[in-house]
Amino acid sequence: MIVQKPFGRTGHISSQTIFGAAALGSVTQEVADRTLELLLEYGVNHIDTAASYGDSELRVGPWMSHHRSQFFLATKTGERSAQGALESLERSLERLQVEQVDLIQMHALVDPGEWEVAMGPGGALEGLIKARERKLTRFIGVTGHGTTVPAMHLRSLSRFDFDTVLLPYNYMMGQNVEYMHDFQNLLELCRERNTAVQTIKSIARGPYPNGDTRTHTTWYAPLVQQKSIDKTVAWVLSNEQVFLNTAGDITLLPMVLDAAETYGSKPSNAEMESLVALDSLEPLFT
Repeated sequence: MIVQKPFGRTGHISSQTIFGAAALGSVTQEVADRTLELLLEYGVNHIDTAASYGDSELRVGPWMSHHRSQFFLATKTGERSAQGALESLERSLERLQVEQVDLIQMHALVDPGEWEVAMGPGGALEGLIKARERKLTRFIGVTGHGTTVPAMHLRSLSRFDFDTVLLPYNYMMGQNVEYMHDFQNLLELCRERNTAVQTIKSIARGPYPNGDTRTHTTWYAPLVQQKSIDKTVAWVLSNEQVFLNTAGDITLLPMVLDAAETYGSKPSNAEMESLVALDSLEPLFT
């Protein structure tokens, strides 16, 4: 079973590895239902989806009639206006077949212009606060991609006391001095506030080379060998403050869950540098 720990100040004891339900975006319900069995087998009790993840919410919805109490359920909205965000959440509730999600997140809030709209008067944050007042959600979070996201999350937390943040974190990102400076500052603030920190892109090998056909449903080229995934997952999970969201490809899920269940100590720098050379790891964001 995968280790469980408090998910920030939410009161939920979540599996340290969270199911990234983007993996369900283009699968059948039959495949999705087999995935549910796998999650239960490993003790994963936290699902993270989004309105923009294809059919993901539709695939999760049928699970909820029998398993709602077993999962912390999170979704996201990319809308930037109050009305748009509220209507997006209401559609997500219909697709998920629930009356309330545990967490609604402002999705990919990194662009400064979009940030000003979403966090300003009549912006998405205003709509999500109303949604919380209406008990459509219990908690509010913010997510982002790219090298500026830890700095933007710090800015967001200075404007509003979000319950959760989500951002990239892997060995290659760990070699970016500026990124890690902001990342560590973010971790420190989240520790002080007991804000949950979710991480993504743990098994990213790098961007798909130009002209290469995608081999997986992730938008980046992922690692595919169990030994490599074991090391990268262990590197992330050795940071006890963070949660790891699984990759958005259903075929990779069993390997990530196995790595999360069996990881031990943090791989050494020498081990990780050997992996960089062996698998030709590249930074996903520069």
